[in-house]
Amino acid sequence: MTDRVLHLLRTRPELAELAAFPFNFDVERVHHAEDVRLASGKPLEPIAGDDTGGTYFLCGGTAVLHASSEGDAVLIADSVGEALEMLVRLPEWCEGLTSELDEDGMIAAVRAGDDEAREEFAPELDAQREALLSGLGLPRRPLVELFAMAESAAGRTDPHQVLLNARELCAYRLHESYRVPLRDVVLGPGREALERLRAGDSGVRKAVADDAVLRAGILWAAYEDWRDEGRRADGRREEDVPLLRFLLERENTVGSERFEERWLAAVLLASYGHDEDAPLLRSATSGAVGSGAVGAWAAGPEAERFGREAESPFTWIDLAFRQGRVEHARAALIRLLDDTGPDAERLRRLSRALERVGDWAQAARAQANLLSLQDSAWDRASEAYALARLERVKGDLAAAGRALHKARTALGLEGGAPDDSVAEWHRRGLGRLVTEQHLELVAAALEAGDGDLARTTMVHARRLLGTVGAESAKALSRLSTRAKWAVAGLPRSGA
Repeated sequence: MTDRVLHLLRTRPELAELAAFPFNFDVERVHHAEDVRLASGKPLEPIAGDDTGGTYFLCGGTAVLHASSEGDAVLIADSVGEALEMLVRLPEWCEGLTSELDEDGMIAAVRAGDDEAREEFAPELDAQREALLSGLGLPRRPLVELFAMAESAAGRTDPHQVLLNARELCAYRLHESYRVPLRDVVLGPGREALERLRAGDSGVRKAVADDAVLRAGILWAAYEDWRDEGRRADGRREEDVPLLRFLLERENTVGSERFEERWLAAVLLASYGHDEDAPLLRSATSGAVGSGAVGAWAAGPEAERFGREAESPFTWIDLAFRQGRVEHARAALIRLLDDTGPDAERLRRLSRALERVGDWAQAARAQANLLSLQDSAWDRASEAYALARLERVKGDLAAAGRALHKARTALGLEGGAPDDSVAEWHRRGLGRLVTEQHLELVAAALEAGDGDLARTTMVHARRLLGTVGAESAKALSRLSTRAKWAVAGLPRSGA
């Protein structure tokens, strides 16, 4: 269904002309400088442009996003009507508008900007503004309310309205003042539950006992209290000791694979230095805490480790994913990838994390950057086969084929002299993995109807099967037999 205000602008030329000048919302200017898409996959429609090359987009059929020609993008309103309200009554020439202004201050700032606009380019501004507002049937909200709506929209750009360059997959920039720290988002439930536990809420206590993810948020919220030097006295209060015992006992009892939270609970409890907690702490830490050294252990390397974890964006990305905030995790990972230079370890973590949230294209982007940093033939082959898998799963079979070519080149199968790191590649796990990816690509190509790619890849797969060790060949026999028969049944090229 077309937005009412957008329909009016598209069907009433006199209103469209007013919106275009002087309010710089031109429904005839809908071509953006480059192909773009939303990271979330939501529908995206260009609906207007401005005179600087920027574009207004309709996101998911309702919200309005503005993308500049310089690579910035921000959500400006939840509807076209609200967007026009803001552009008409809080136009771009009105400087100095901030949330600190009251209604009188906001009116004064708009009047000052309007006076300059009348002198320079819009002598009929008042009549134009009134005609457009009336023609579109827009309300006259208090300017402070309107400005607050604009600020609220901008703060909700992430995670659902992250705009990407469709070719390079880099995100358009969002001013730091509009980016809500992921740490605050994911710790919100934990902070609330922690306060309710401190107040003796038995219902929350039962929920916490059964919810490992909520416990994780509570423990990290408690850790923030503990490490915050500005609130140290408030953060380490004796009344928290029974609560921390309960959390540690639960982590220890359920046998969670998330040992990080068990150890975090142990550090927090041990920091109070109660020797009577030593048996529980020893059990939870597999004997790492000794008798009489409870406080010293909590102040040692383990505390430092959690300090580093608290500063790592991956800690909060992981918690967001566990909480089901997949789009929050995706947005944070994409922006982190955009800001990551030649850091192999970080790129590896980004590739794996993006794969975990199901964003194969961004995972492949991180993996391609990681591949470019590898020095040894072994590492190039290893990262190339991993890239081939990601490209195949995302559906770019040609790119998967190119990645496998890089793997074969690193192994010395496409000419050149590989280094000593791959001298025994065919007898080790790498040979099996590279061969497996060739066979998987054959199957994917057949399913996609790309017989030429299937045949070409099968030639390399046969060669690899004759090279890898007997155990690897046996493990791949079912996959290879199916691929061979399928390729054999293809019509001859050109037939």
